[in-house]
Amino acid sequence: MARILAAMSGGVDSSVAAGLLIEQGHEVVGAYMRNFTNEEGLPGDCPWEQDIIDARAVCDHLGIEFRLLSLENEYRERVVEYLLAGYRDGVTPNPDVMCNREMKFGIFLEFAKMQGFEHIATGHYAQIRRNDNGTSDILKGVDGNKDQTYFLALLEQHQIQPAWFPIGGIAKPQVREEAERMKIPVAAKKDSQGICFIGDIKMSDFLAHYIDDKPGPIVTLDGREVGTHRGLHMHTLGQRRGLGVASNTFGKAYVVIEKRPADNALVVAFDEPETPKLYATECRVGSLSFTNGNFATMDNLSAQPRYRCDAVPISIEPEDSSIKKKGKSDESTLVVRFDEPQRALTPGQICAFYQGEVLVGGGVFQEVLHLV
Repeated sequence: MARILAAMSGGVDSSVAAGLLIEQGHEVVGAYMRNFTNEEGLPGDCPWEQDIIDARAVCDHLGIEFRLLSLENEYRERVVEYLLAGYRDGVTPNPDVMCNREMKFGIFLEFAKMQGFEHIATGHYAQIRRNDNGTSDILKGVDGNKDQTYFLALLEQHQIQPAWFPIGGIAKPQVREEAERMKIPVAAKKDSQGICFIGDIKMSDFLAHYIDDKPGPIVTLDGREVGTHRGLHMHTLGQRRGLGVASNTFGKAYVVIEKRPADNALVVAFDEPETPKLYATECRVGSLSFTNGNFATMDNLSAQPRYRCDAVPISIEPEDSSIKKKGKSDESTLVVRFDEPQRALTPGQICAFYQGEVLVGGGVFQEVLHLV
């Protein structure tokens, strides 16, 4: 029997995770992380108050202690500031990955250890494998449609060792069935959407509150102006929706292929396989993180360049030199070559690396080196 602090979001996944651990005979305490309360009054649904009520109700139903952790300041420092800095620098950050590294498996894990807990548990669709040498690996979840290992790509061994993912070995429909069997109060609750721990607030509204608009032209590759944007930070490479530019008479949609700071222009083209600057085969990845040893020495690697896409075969080349980022010290980098061209590789986004079903690490896209 282990003493486990379960991260409770008020949703069905974390609730079932806690319930399964209790049925296995573990000593479980539930805790909700209050990270963002929308005191700024941003438009949209930020349901933290209802989530706390739901998480407490689940703990009461399961017969376990409930704790509320107020982490608004830590979340702002470690996630919100990272998010805003990335957009100000012209890249597209991933707050969900950073929330996992800095909050759930950072602040939350530190709190658990200080309170005498041996493990923490979350409702991630991922699996843990305990190795004979004392290390632990993260494996993809059984449900390929829900696998969330991509969002765990920047975790390191000391964060993985105490982690438990109780629902990673079952599919989402089974999780719903388990919730009904346990008569969990949130069995029918819809899955949350939006920015990690913020709720259903549009990213454009979130950014508009913190970063001033800087309007500029939307242009095609031949220089024709087809619209106006509110600011380059409002857009990302590969974006199709929300451009405010109508499709042509043949129904072809525009897609963002370049953000050009020199003249504050957003460059678009029709979204087709042969569209210039949309697909790439080679990129530079930095801010490397390894789950269990340096994956640069491993064979048969694949990489997942974004959530909800397949991991594809790659080759990698560690660089002897390093790239100096704004205000940051030098760091080692890899050149990643994809066997097949990849759509809209985006600086600031996360690249997750795998060896088969095992997550071996991750990094941040810094630069696209070879466009198709």
